[in-house]
Formats: sequence, structure tokens, C-alpha cells
Amino acid sequence: MTTPIRFTRRTLALLALSTLAAGAQAQAAKEVTIAHQDMVVPWRYAQVTGEIEKATGYKINFRKFAGGGDVIRAMASGQVQIGEAGSAPVASALSQGLPVELVWILDDIADAEALVARNGSGVNSVADLKGKKIGVPFTSTTHFHTLVALEAGKVDPSQVKILNMRPPEIAAAWERGDIDATFVWDPVLSKVKASGKQITSSGQISKQTGKATFDGIIANKPWAAANADFMVKFLSAIAKADAAYAANKAQWVAGSPQVKAVAQVTGATEADVPAAMALYRFVPPAEQASATWLGGGAKGGAAQSLAATAAFLKAQGTIANVLPDYSTGVNASYAAKAKP
Repeated sequence: MTTPIRFTRRTLALLALSTLAAGAQAQAAKEVTIAHQDMVVPWRYAQVTGEIEKATGYKINFRKFAGGGDVIRAMASGQVQIGEAGSAPVASALSQGLPVELVWILDDIADAEALVARNGSGVNSVADLKGKKIGVPFTSTTHFHTLVALEAGKVDPSQVKILNMRPPEIAAAWERGDIDATFVWDPVLSKVKASGKQITSSGQISKQTGKATFDGIIANKPWAAANADFMVKFLSAIAKADAAYAANKAQWVAGSPQVKAVAQVTGATEADVPAAMALYRFVPPAEQASATWLGGGAKGGAAQSLAATAAFLKAQGTIANVLPDYSTGVNASYAAKAKP
């Protein structure tokens, strides 16, 4: 298993003080650093075209990271104010008391993350993973669903060689034949599917177990409070991009400016982008703030998903503590005001 991302009380205290100062400074300077990953989502077009800067009036520093754990570490160090992370790293961060909050559901993962076995590996079901090597990014949504799938398939995780690999490392290991399977997302997912067999997906696991996963936008809590107007305009820009995609999917084809932008940011091939994006579900603002996702307090969908994820991660030894209520790390107020 991975070495858990843990922070001392002194580190957390220093972080809280530094981010309060950074929040005030950034508000005056109107500058923000946003961490993103390689998820194939509509707002990549807004990144490339400068729509976020136009909508908010802030200078945006975009930084790409290979996984959610890396995003959390950067936010913990104070280098980043806003970031993209899956529900597993978000649950991990909140469980350790980091001053972050979930403010937007970037996507309902559904079938956009899948468990794929290499052709010739002898893996045709979850049960066949016994004794095999599977590469996953630890503390990610796919790590969580790997463990959920093993539990549902009555496979002891200790009987599987689960290797901690970031997506680029998974792609390289797959090419070398070092791993038998992986649970990953695009653009790597499309690559491994070309020479592998899909065993299950996050969507199927969610339906089977009720343990859903999602990607979200998290923000440093004091920074967001000091830059509330920015937060609403930023989320509105993302909502606008999602709405444009939903209304004009036929225009999102290889060669189009939109798909070129997604490929540029993520490293995916243009030919793979339309099919990869179609696997996600993008949540409109009205639903974002409802009890289905960010609203509803402790009984809200996001809070319950984070609680289930944290409980599972604690059972696996990835985190040490579970909060009594994860809605304390979920803020629907900015999404409630966002308009596409």
C-alpha cells in the first residue's frame, strides 16, 4: 500500500496562517494558481482560450499534475489555491484536517474510469487478479474502486500486487509488459484498451455497491472566502463550457478547436477525445447545489460519497482518521450562484 499523505498539526497550523495571508495578497493582486490533471473535460477549452481570465479578471497560473495526491500536496504546501482531484484524494485531505473544501463536481466519473486487463494476462474477471500485478495511482478514485471491486469479488487485496503508479507511469509499464492490469482514466485508458480487455468500470461498481466516485474542484477554504466573487465567476465559466458541450456534442470532433484544446492540455489524441468525454456526466449548476451532490448537509450525495470513501481508505490503512461529518468540507454556496 501507499505511504499515506499525512501532515503534522504544526504543518496544518502554519498552512492555515500562510493561506490566510496568501488569500489577502492574492485578492489584492488578483492572481491565482490552479492545479489541473489530464481528465478529458469541456473546460479545457476555456483554459486554452483564456475564457477563465476574461470571466474573472484574474491572472491564472495553470499547473498540471499527474495525480490527485500530487494536487493535494501542492495545496498543502500553499503553492496552489484551487485544484482538481478525485473523491478519494479529497476524502483523504479532509480526513487529515487540511483547510480545503469541495466546491464543484467536475464530473460524475461513471464509465470514464475502467479496470482493463492485458490481452494474454489470463485475467477475465476480478477474481482472476489473484497473484497478478495491477497499476493504479494510490489515493485516487481508481485506487478506491480497485479495492471496492476486490471486496465485492471476495478477493483479498493482499493476494494482488497493487502497484502505485501515476498515469504516465502506467502507460510506460503497460508498454513494457510490467503489469497485468490497470484501473485508470483517459488518455491512458484509451491506450490500454487497444491491447486489453475491460473487466469493469467505475459506473458498474457504483451501481453494484452504491459507492460512487467523482472528480471535483477543491479550493483553499480561507482563500476562497476572501475571493468569493472570483469563485462564482470561475465556476460559472466551467458551467458555461459544460453547457456548450452538452448542447453541441456533434461539433466536438477531431480537428475542431474544442477537441484540439482538450488534446493540448491533456495529452490525449484528438481521435480519442470525443469518445472519452462521452463517458463522463457533467453536472449542471442547479443539480450541483442540490442534495444530490453538494447540498443536503451530511446526507448530501457528495458528503456521503466522501464518508464512504474515507471509511474504506481507513480500513486499508491509507488514512488514520475518519470525520463524523464530511459536509464540513463541502461548500455549495459558490455553485448555487454560478450561472452558465
